[in-house]
Amino acid sequence: MVLSALRRRAGDSLFARVAGPDGPAARARIHETPGPRWFEPGSPVRIVHGDASMFVGGLRALLLQALHPAAMAGVAGHSGYKSDPWGRLARTSTFLAVTAFGTADDAQAAVDRVRAIHERVRGTSPEGVKYRASDPDLLRWVHVAEIDSFVAAHRMVGASPLDAAGYDEYVAQMATVAERLGVVGAPTTTAELAQQIEAYRAELRVSPQARDTIDFLLHQPPVPWTLRLPYRGLTDSAVVSMQPWARAMVRPGAVSPRRDAAARAAGRGVTRLIRWSLAATPDAPRPAVEPTPA
Repeated sequence: MVLSALRRRAGDSLFARVAGPDGPAARARIHETPGPRWFEPGSPVRIVHGDASMFVGGLRALLLQALHPAAMAGVAGHSGYKSDPWGRLARTSTFLAVTAFGTADDAQAAVDRVRAIHERVRGTSPEGVKYRASDPDLLRWVHVAEIDSFVAAHRMVGASPLDAAGYDEYVAQMATVAERLGVVGAPTTTAELAQQIEAYRAELRVSPQARDTIDFLLHQPPVPWTLRLPYRGLTDSAVVSMQPWARAMVRPGAVSPRRDAAARAAGRGVTRLIRWSLAATPDAPRPAVEPTPA
């Protein structure tokens, strides 16, 4: 009884943090509203986005995206990632949930809102870097950094990793969402994804704004001290899943196979704990019982 109550309390707290105060209402709208969906039940997008590996993938994506000066300038100038990190997380997680699990109409409305926001996000960083969130090249970087991160995290700590064909299908399915957001030439296979990530390397560096963001995510997270250890498990596994060159930029220093193995184990342990806690939370997503698309 005590363990069950503790599990429910932990799950409720985690869901409230990730989904925000409107989480229960959003969950009901996303999963219970009848109508056609962009993606079928059991599709790779739903498998990946419904898994706790997204906690690792989301952190990895933020770290990787920060290495692009223009992307980082836009985040620093407009996202409120420091002043309202949980609000930003809730908005991002809701968008991913709506496009993966929601009705086609709601998914398109979410895309339209994001595109309208992108049109307003533009400016110049303190270093003189000009940015425009609707720039197709910048949009593509943000997209490929996200998808590469979600794939890497799911492969490493996902409950049921896909085979190579499954991850190719995931990349192709996410390309359809990216195109609706204005991305041009989104990759449709993991091989194309790797090639596009590599093509951006010459543009990437650790700007002062990037270093500030990396330090915030890795060393000054907006979580209570009681959660610092599991949070460290997520961030360590996110870092070790990165490409060697990106990892060296994010966390310089010698690589230790023993520490890397420990980081992977920690990531698997924390994501298992997240799955366990959310399983007792009624408002958490239940992909297995989603309505069949009309």
